[in-house]
Amino acid sequence: MSSSDRRAFLSLAAVAALSACGFTPAYGPSGSASALRGRVRATDPSSATDYAFVARIEERLGRPEADAFALTYGISTETFSIGITQQNEVVRYDISGNANWTLQDSAGETLASGTAQSFTAWFASGTTVATQAAQVDAVKRLMQALADQVVTQLIARAGSLP
Repeated sequence: MSSSDRRAFLSLAAVAALSACGFTPAYGPSGSASALRGRVRATDPSSATDYAFVARIEERLGRPEADAFALTYGISTETFSIGITQQNEVVRYDISGNANWTLQDSAGETLASGTAQSFTAWFASGTTVATQAAQVDAVKRLMQALADQVVTQLIARAGSLP
């Protein structure tokens, strides 16, 4: 069996195995994420970091059309100097973050909650402007990573939501 024939055969076998076990894509018509699509309203952002977090939530789950679920969150970050030269200059920073979240129904009953954790870093280049731009980008990447984890946790629990 040639290499391309083997790949086609393995792909077909994988599809057959997944369909036989009852696998449905999370974002498919009857997938678990359909219960969340356009139905989760995150708390209004109050800072640039909150805005990046909420924007990613809405990108993944859609802008809320119906307020079936309320997502409240609390984000904390901590920055560390991780690269220091012999001249005691910081050349690399690490930022870690936590997002504690709670999903409530329209009556205010808690349906699910969890915590997301992630980190990223940026390089402190020679200019102040470039370093600040790198820091802003790193914070945005961190918020996107935290939001992605929250959405993944929500999708995992979506099957038990009303």
